[in-house]
Amino acid sequence: MSTVQIPNYKTDPFFGLEDKWIETAEGELTHYHEVGEGTPILFLHGSGTGVSAAANWWLNLPQIGEQARCIAIDSIGYGQTVVAPNTAYGIRAWVDHAVRTLDALGIEKTWLVGNSLGGWLAFQMVLDYPERVLGIVSMGTGGAKQTAALKAHANPVLTEEGIKNTLSMFVVDKSLITDELVKVRYEAAKNDYASDRLMDVVGARDRDRFEFPLDFEKMKDISVPVLLIHGVQDVVIPVSRTWDILNTVPYADAHIFSQCGHWSQVEKAEEFNTVIKDYLTARGVK
Repeated sequence: MSTVQIPNYKTDPFFGLEDKWIETAEGELTHYHEVGEGTPILFLHGSGTGVSAAANWWLNLPQIGEQARCIAIDSIGYGQTVVAPNTAYGIRAWVDHAVRTLDALGIEKTWLVGNSLGGWLAFQMVLDYPERVLGIVSMGTGGAKQTAALKAHANPVLTEEGIKNTLSMFVVDKSLITDELVKVRYEAAKNDYASDRLMDVVGARDRDRFEFPLDFEKMKDISVPVLLIHGVQDVVIPVSRTWDILNTVPYADAHIFSQCGHWSQVEKAEEFNTVIKDYLTARGVK
């Protein structure tokens, strides 16, 4: 395996997270954040412009990291992860990248926490690699039919105002979309557009929405514990998505937040963290 040079990059202090890097394949350097010790939990972010592990999980890793080893990765095509030439994107490619990261870190089995696209990946991972997954927490599970909000989320106007309008779709409480948050997402969005990768990753995601959706028949055989989290006012992924999965996966529970949109881990961060920690504690993660 060749040595890949670590980029000269630091995550914006707004997020308060330390940068880590690990070579996960020939020419592939995965950027991630790690907090805590003990049972591993792999955090998988959603999709869209300017997204990254930090931008999804900055309010959650420090608190949940008090209980477990929390690892949040930038999936290939997102954030600061360096990809090898001719890297292909898609649901299975993102899942395989997550598994390569676990292998590189020496982790045999892990809990998965996924938001939107990340929730979709978590379920696909337990279908493809059941021996690697201890359990799943999924918020606003991706892969549902495309909504108008989801389409706009993937293709925002590349201005600070455009980013603000897109992020505002994620929450009921618009005051959460601060000028500082908009600025850091805007800077990341410029990088996505400059590298032309946004079209590639969004195209792969939307292709697989039709060509490789979650197999609900196979999901009936999932035997690990599953917690589904959703905001009632989610306009990106309707709350009916959670109901469909709840009635398919045998050991699934659900927590529904009122007055909450697509970003439950941000909009209800304190309660969200408590819900997850209590759920994990009840299942032996202490």
